[in-house]
Amino acid sequence: MSTENLTNTEAIKKIKELSENAKICMFCTELNTLPVNSRPMTLQETDDEGNLWFISGDTSNKNFEIKDDKRVQLFFMNNGDYQYLSVFGDATIYKDKSTIEDKWSPMAKAWFEDGKDDPNVSIIRVEPKDSYYWDTKAGKLVSILNFVANAVTGQTTDNSDGVEGNAKI
Repeated sequence: MSTENLTNTEAIKKIKELSENAKICMFCTELNTLPVNSRPMTLQETDDEGNLWFISGDTSNKNFEIKDDKRVQLFFMNNGDYQYLSVFGDATIYKDKSTIEDKWSPMAKAWFEDGKDDPNVSIIRVEPKDSYYWDTKAGKLVSILNFVANAVTGQTTDNSDGVEGNAKI
C-alpha cells in the first residue's frame, strides 16, 4: 500500500468522492467520553469546500452533544469498493430556513412530520480539521484479481494497488 498525502483541492476532491460514494457514516460525538456516542447518519452532500452536510432533529441527543462540544468524528465505509474515510472536524448546527431549504432532501420527510417546515429540523455542517483515507488505485475488480492470484500462487499480497494518506484542506 502506498501513501499519498493530499492537500487543498486534491484533498477536497478525495473527501467528496469517498464520503459521497459511502453516503452513510458513523457520526461520533462526545469524543472525551468513552465509549464515544456514535450513530449512523446519511450524508446530504459534501460541498466544494469539503464541508459535510447532514439533516438532524434539533432535539436529538446528537444535537445537544454538539452544542456542548462541537468536535465530531465521522467514519465512512464503502466496503464494496474498498474505500474508507475518517474525518475529524467541528460541527455547526443551522436552524435558518434558507439553509434548511438548500440542504433539504425529500427522503428526510420520513423523520419530520411537517417536512422541511417541521420546527425540529436542523442542518449540521462538519468542517474537516483532520482526515485520513484508504482507497484502491485500480478499483475493486483489479484488487480482487490481485488478491485471488496471490491466494492461488501461495504468495502474500503487498497491497500495491492500495493507497492511503492524510487529506488536509
